[in-house]
Amino acid sequence: MNIPLTPIRFLRYAREQFPHKIGVVCGTERFTYAHFADRSARLAGALVAAGAQHGDRVAFLSTNCHRLLEAYYGVLEAGCALLPLNIRLAAQELGFVLNDAQARFLFLEPQFLPLVEAFRNAVPSVEAFFLLDGRPQAGWLAPENYEDLLARSAGIQRELTDIDENSLAELFYTSGTSDTPKGVMLSHRNVYLHALTVIVAFQTSATISGHTSCETVMLHTIPLFHANGWGAAHTITLVGGTHVMIHQFSPAEVFRLVERERVSCCAMVPTMVNAMVNSPDRTKFDLSSLRSIMIGGAASSSTLVRDVEEKLGCACISGYGLTETAPVLAISPVKPGVSWQGARRHAGQAMTGFAIPGVELRVVDENGNDVPHDGTAIGEVVARGDAIMDGYWGRPDATAAAMAGGWFHTGDVATIDEHKYILIVDRKKDIIVSGGENISSLEVEKVLAAHPSVYEVAVIPVPDEKWGEIPKALVVLKPGLHATETELLDFCRSRLAHYKCPRSIDFLDSLPRTGTGKLLKRDLRKKYWTAQGSPVA
Repeated sequence: MNIPLTPIRFLRYAREQFPHKIGVVCGTERFTYAHFADRSARLAGALVAAGAQHGDRVAFLSTNCHRLLEAYYGVLEAGCALLPLNIRLAAQELGFVLNDAQARFLFLEPQFLPLVEAFRNAVPSVEAFFLLDGRPQAGWLAPENYEDLLARSAGIQRELTDIDENSLAELFYTSGTSDTPKGVMLSHRNVYLHALTVIVAFQTSATISGHTSCETVMLHTIPLFHANGWGAAHTITLVGGTHVMIHQFSPAEVFRLVERERVSCCAMVPTMVNAMVNSPDRTKFDLSSLRSIMIGGAASSSTLVRDVEEKLGCACISGYGLTETAPVLAISPVKPGVSWQGARRHAGQAMTGFAIPGVELRVVDENGNDVPHDGTAIGEVVARGDAIMDGYWGRPDATAAAMAGGWFHTGDVATIDEHKYILIVDRKKDIIVSGGENISSLEVEKVLAAHPSVYEVAVIPVPDEKWGEIPKALVVLKPGLHATETELLDFCRSRLAHYKCPRSIDFLDSLPRTGTGKLLKRDLRKKYWTAQGSPVA
């Protein structure tokens, strides 16, 4: 018997097995799984009543909230594809995404009304704008808001056997840090199998387990517009865990919710974790329920892993993936048979990690041959697995290039060791080539981040007449602490080969980042190359 693989089945299972359990906490509101499932079915009915057709793209411009989580199931029940929008994008960027995807409906939170007002006339495919909360006042908004739609909807439930598991379920747009944003197409099958493999990966990890799956309380610190918050929209639902929403990240609010809801796990980008371990509010709250933090979205460091374990009192590992991979490809707990201890263990858990079940990872040279598994030779990470995207929306040439040879080419440069642990050393575009030598910006950043006064750092290339380009560090110091350029340069030179060390350091108040916390090195390179009268790198 073959039943189509679709994430719709996850919420149906949770409704059947955990109907009276609290499934979602959002502000002061609490929803059982029965209520969660009913609201999602009503959203599906409302969309169909509004004229939604099979395959229509339905966009949501929302912070993490129960309504966006409901959309992950309700939009699919209606036979449509969900398009979560990055709330940090500018009006022109959002307009591009909506036009490229030809979205038909847009749901938005009231705080984004001025933003949508700025581009709504430039997105002719959008037939209706629905307010998620509050009363519609502007004439261009639909007269009924989200709750009105649900209130008059009878709710629908698709026949599972009618679903094409290879049809589009979710459409996420890449951050566009190095190119025009591309729509990543994830099918029902991609999303379903990704959730299962992630659950298996964490259940078999001694570092992360230690509590039954039904006790899982997940704080959604990663935005749900970012590849469904590292898959948690589906994994937590399937195991009957509790979703706890946080609309905007702040260390104090995270600590408050961890204490109040007895949160057991969360996933964060390094900047979030760094803010938490350095927050003066940390000791004011009971964080004893916290079992694990997974760091992803950018490179971690052994220093950060150690600080999490010592200051937050929970396990800490890294996770690796891309929007195109749904997203998790690898995690970094200490695997059975590997006996890392102390500082070596921290370094291992800060690595990119090893492939989760259902994923194959290789590190290959420019000819597609595997590099030696010695932890030194570098090459590009390529992957294949059930959760890797069907392709880029409307971009067959980009899809063919990314999938060359039957493997997805990540664009990440890495090493691989004898234990099959991968370590990303840089993005291809961020490798600094100085006098013919390749310098990993991430390696230099990790060294500088280990200095007690450094809060965060970016290393970029700047032009040099003799060497072509040389590394430059841009440093943000921790509040109340001080360090000089000479001090930090000496710190680097005592730990790295001199050719890898920055030649200069600028101190900044902050570093530019995307809505998901990724460092915008493109903006920094443009600024510093342009400032020195050279073409933009």
